[in-house]
Parts: sequence; structure tokens; C-alpha cells
Amino acid sequence: MEIHPKITPIYQTSVFKFEDLNELELYFGEPGSRYLYSRNGNPNSDELAAAVTQLEGGAGAVATGSGMAAIFAAIMACCEAGDHVLCAADIYGGSSALLSQELSRLGITVSYVPFADLTTNLAAHAQPRTRLLLCETISNPLLRVVDLRAAADAAHALGVKLVVDNTFASPVLTRPLEYGADMVMHSVTKYLAGHSDVTAGAVVARTPEYAARLRQVGTLFGLTLSPMESWLAVRGLKTLRLRIEAHSRNAQAVAELLAGHPAVGEVFYPGLPGHPQHKLAAGQGGGRFGGMVSFRLADDTTEAVSRFMRACQRFPFAPSLAGVDSSLSYPAGTSHRALAEEERQQLGITAGLVRLSVGIESVEELLADLQQALAAL
Repeated sequence: MEIHPKITPIYQTSVFKFEDLNELELYFGEPGSRYLYSRNGNPNSDELAAAVTQLEGGAGAVATGSGMAAIFAAIMACCEAGDHVLCAADIYGGSSALLSQELSRLGITVSYVPFADLTTNLAAHAQPRTRLLLCETISNPLLRVVDLRAAADAAHALGVKLVVDNTFASPVLTRPLEYGADMVMHSVTKYLAGHSDVTAGAVVARTPEYAARLRQVGTLFGLTLSPMESWLAVRGLKTLRLRIEAHSRNAQAVAELLAGHPAVGEVFYPGLPGHPQHKLAAGQGGGRFGGMVSFRLADDTTEAVSRFMRACQRFPFAPSLAGVDSSLSYPAGTSHRALAEEERQQLGITAGLVRLSVGIESVEELLADLQQALAAL
């Protein structure tokens, strides 16, 4: 009896069998025709990689064990000892720590580029062995929006690859490869999987050559994703567009509420007309702006943040984002904790800065909860 499942089964196996030596030789002679060992490839991780490749319009991808593993794979696909990386100063703290603390031990150096210089003065930060520029489509946590085409042009003028972390935007809003990026990565944990039950990453290449290089790096460094987590992530992808649209609608309403509240000093959301990159974000995002909102309390202190957190009922404090349920985070104490106080201040990550991940619940309930929590201040 032949079985034709509608959904790909979970291939929860670490190794695959061969009939004889001839079949083994087929594996090595015809890449993609057989499976050998799940670190090298598995139907579930390959399905996820293929799906993200299609979403981003790339030539190939590798699914990894986390977003950090995806960033590591992208960097290692381009760099070797003695090479130099340019990194946007506005970036996830873990990415900064990877470059500064770990890759420096491998002889890869980094320079941090202020947001304004990413497109207008990149050459001032480059070195003879600069190999790539790393930035985020929408920055974490202040939601600055990079002009991707200008960043790609600036990087390519220097012979430098552009690697974009597209986690906050997702390919529903923006496809960086279309603007000239060479690789695009995701923390699949966040919007792509979408249900706070998977830890995964993915990195997509523009060219087949770099796609093959990514797969090699993923295999040899053991970065590849497990079958179960791959299956869960693919399941999450099926509702990605619907979820992003709901996240965006709710976040717009939340940002507008916060922008008019006396207890809030400043709101960071690309969907607000006063955002410095509002027009750019509208163009790159197709008129949608995502589900992340950051704001600074008028009382810019940790004590005020703690009171606000305790008062919130629909926004639990959790150090992640992008689930269907709303949550809040505290950049100074979580995502950017590793930075020195002076560095955080320079970036605008102050004591009273709060980051909201706006879910897809009833927007009326979310707004009511924020109103009562802000009233507690």
C-alpha cells in the first residue's frame, strides 16, 4: 500500500540506510538524491530551507539550530582569519557579542558603523580585508529602518558582501535580496515559526555558490537543525502572512495609543508618520510595519519600568519576541545587557526603554491593558 501524506512526516532519525555500496556512491555522486546522516541533511530541515529560500527569493539556504547559528554561518561563509567585518551599531546584542567576543578569537575583527554612515559614509570604516557588512532590516530595539538598496550599493562599491538580518520584518514585509543583499538570515524562532515553541534559524544566499558554501559550513560546524524543530517551523510558516498582517494592525494601534499618552516620553515604530524612516519603511514594507514597538517612559528609570511590568496583564515580561501572544522585554537588561552602560546610552538604550512584541490577540484587550498599566505610573 502506498502512503501519500498531505503533510511531510517527521523523519526523526539520525542516520539513513543504504542497500549496498552502489547506492552509497549515488549519494556522493548525485547531491540531493539520497540522505546519509541528519547533520548533512534531512527531509525536514531541507523542507524548511527550501521554504525560506522561496519566501526570500534566494538560490538556496541552510536551516540552523538558532538565529545565532545562522549569523555565524553567514559570517563563516565569507570570512577567514585576518578578515574584517563591518557591523551596524544598531544591532541585536547577541550579534555584537558574537563578533566582539568570540570571532575575534578566530582572528576576525569588527568595526561598528553608526546608523547614518551605513549608506553615506561606509568607506570611512572599511579596511583592506573588509569582507562583509552586517545590518538589520529593522533594528533591535529602536526600530530604525535601513535603506537596503543604498546599503547594498555602498557595500558592493567596496567589494563587500551585504548580510541582512530580516528577523523583525520577515519576508512578508521585506525581501532584502531584491534590494541587493547577498545573504539574508532569520531567527526562525521569532516570526517565521511564530508560536514560541521552536528555537531555529535560517540563512539564504543570493547565489548557488554561496548557498553551497552555507550548507558546507552548516554541516561541518554542526549547525543544522533537528527534524522535529524543522517540522514545527514549517508548520508555523503556513500562517506567516496572516500573522504578520495581524501583528502589524495591532502594533499600529498600540503605537498610536502610546504616542498620545502622557506617561510615555518617546515611541519608536516605523508606522508612525513622525518616525525618521517612515516613508522608507512604507516602501520597503509594502505599507505594513511589523509587530514590534519600542517606547521610552517619561520617567526614564528602572523603577518605573518595574511598576509598568507588574501592572501589565496581557504583556508578560519575556526575553524574546514574535509569538502569537504579546510580550514585553527590557533591552538594557536582556538583549543588550552585555554592552557597557556608556555604549547603551550612545545607542539610546536607556533605563526606561521598553520593547513590546505585539501579538494577534484582540486589539481592544491589548489597548485596555496598556492604558491601565500606564495609569499605574
